[in-house]
Amino acid sequence: MTRTYPAVMSAAYAPPLRDIRFVLEHLVDLSGLSKLEPFRHADPDTVQGALEEFGRLMAEVWAPTNQIGDVEGSQLVDGGVRTPAVFKPAYRQYVDAGWPAVAFAPEYGGGGFPWLVGAVLQEMLNSANMALAMAPMLTHGAIDALALHGSEAQREVYLRRMVSGEWTGTMNLTEPEAGSDVGALRTRAVPQPDGTFRITGQKIFITFGDHDLTANVVHLVLARTPGAPPGTKGISCFIVPKFLVEPDGTLGARNDVEVVSLEHKLGIKASPTCVLAFGDGGEGAVGELIGEEHAGMRYMFTMMNNARLGVGIQALGLAERAYQAAIAYARERRQGRAPGAPAGHTSPIVEHPDVRRNLLTMKATTEAMRAMCLLQAEQIDLARHLPDGTARTAARELADLLTPMTKSWCTDMAETVTSIGVQVHGGMGYIEETGVAQHYRDAKITQIYEGTNGIQAQDLIGRKVPVRGGAVVAELAARMRATVEELSGAGEPLAGVHRELGLALDTLDAATAWLMERGLADPVEALGAATPYQRLFATTVAGWLMARAALAARRLQASGGGDLGAEFADAKLVTARFFVEQLLPSVHGLLAAVRAGAADLMALTPGQLALR
Repeated sequence: MTRTYPAVMSAAYAPPLRDIRFVLEHLVDLSGLSKLEPFRHADPDTVQGALEEFGRLMAEVWAPTNQIGDVEGSQLVDGGVRTPAVFKPAYRQYVDAGWPAVAFAPEYGGGGFPWLVGAVLQEMLNSANMALAMAPMLTHGAIDALALHGSEAQREVYLRRMVSGEWTGTMNLTEPEAGSDVGALRTRAVPQPDGTFRITGQKIFITFGDHDLTANVVHLVLARTPGAPPGTKGISCFIVPKFLVEPDGTLGARNDVEVVSLEHKLGIKASPTCVLAFGDGGEGAVGELIGEEHAGMRYMFTMMNNARLGVGIQALGLAERAYQAAIAYARERRQGRAPGAPAGHTSPIVEHPDVRRNLLTMKATTEAMRAMCLLQAEQIDLARHLPDGTARTAARELADLLTPMTKSWCTDMAETVTSIGVQVHGGMGYIEETGVAQHYRDAKITQIYEGTNGIQAQDLIGRKVPVRGGAVVAELAARMRATVEELSGAGEPLAGVHRELGLALDTLDAATAWLMERGLADPVEALGAATPYQRLFATTVAGWLMARAALAARRLQASGGGDLGAEFADAKLVTARFFVEQLLPSVHGLLAAVRAGAADLMALTPGQLALR
């Protein structure tokens, strides 16, 4: 007998509005942000109402397209990309309601809300449909790059249409032979008498490099001008639109940008990942220089840093969706008899202790990811808008320190959480029709793009930890120690949280001291320790945030739970305590890997590594 499955079985998505509100009110300071001049219209009540409305769109319109898109994928048809049919109306509703513009500057048609609010919207976008959410995510980075580095004429022509979602944007770095070594790129840009450039070359892994959702695609392309110095110092950045744009914004002729092929991927199959050829049809694609020659890598980092937080948020969105599917299945699926259940009774698997451990690990980790992502988003807002220059610098330094950790830890945890989600479903989790394997497949790319997590670790120890002689790390450690002090007076329910956070900070201090004393004196030693140090540091930060969540939950309990409710406060306390007492202690096992150095890592020859 052949078993049949419905075409779509994946669980519905419900935006976690209460937990989002908890983070906005108790772990970051949305109310404080709304008192800054640019955000006076973005008070917490207004934001909450907007999030509820956006959540409905995501749950009712976007989320049902997720598995359909995974099955259908995007197709290359007659030289252009055709996305799944359900994507176009979903994207159109998102644009028509004005959602793409919410967190951008009013000067170019934006809503002027904090990036903190934009980050929350990104989470819901990615929970609903990560593949489709890739289009606005890459556009966000392109908008930031043009807003900061483009000319006024370029901003007027391109930004309004990108902010509105009428056009999308891409970032074109990677080439077939260069990979992550951007300095090895070969794409050329030859100046023309009219001030434009002719671009020739090939780029790979270009997300939404072509599609049928919008009238134009604005490519930001890294290329070399004649006589440019080698390496990253010789790279410039150019606007190369799919269709040339007249000064009044109307579309002209098709530019010489062609889709060579689409990648066949493990996940995000509905997101068209393109190989693009510039200039294969003749003299080259027409491009406009952004800013100064040879400053392209600096400009592109504006996009990349934005995108790295965005990737952490993608991971959060996938983890949330996987958890919702797992808890829904565990409450319905009956198998075996749980401890204490009457004889002959078949229990929902949620009643089995090991399944409970899986679920609580998913829930606690996802909530820690949310706290970390929104903390970084808040610091970005403060770095841009605080009136005091010293305070702005401090916020920027903290945001920079958090960037590699948010990207790497959240994406590593998304792989773990989505994998546990498959495990909770048992054999059904391994069946594609249930939809949960998609979350696991989709999550893998987040560890790779916008700089692999190993590159993030190198960035952390090479660029972020040494800032001001380690003072930024010390200042964050002091903030975390202040939470330990606060916990000391919180009573028996938080005694374990107090103990474990203090011990984790001792371990972080020891690892940082080793890195500063020995690792930074020898690049090989430092790079050998980078990945375990990054995991140790980020897990400690997550533990600190969950310790703060536990303190906030106790305050909510004392007030009867407030608007969030007593049941929510009770659940938050248990979840936060579980993370700090049972997941945070993993940092101690990482200290040995940090201190071990690189001797064994480099001891074997490549030939010995291949011996079997």
